[in-house]
Amino acid sequence: MAYTIDQDECIQCGSCEADCPESAISEIDGQYIIDPEKCTECATCADVCPVDACSPA
Repeated sequence: MAYTIDQDECIQCGSCEADCPESAISEIDGQYIIDPEKCTECATCADVCPVDACSPA
């Protein structure tokens, strides 16, 4: 199960995108989105998110 970003919690800092080893996260229209096809569930996004917006889907 891929990770997802809670858009209500996300502060748009971009740390998840910068640290994702699979380049599964991209910024689209001001929101960061995780591509479930690329996500390997490594949890790096959850580890670096300062507001805990990333979690398993």
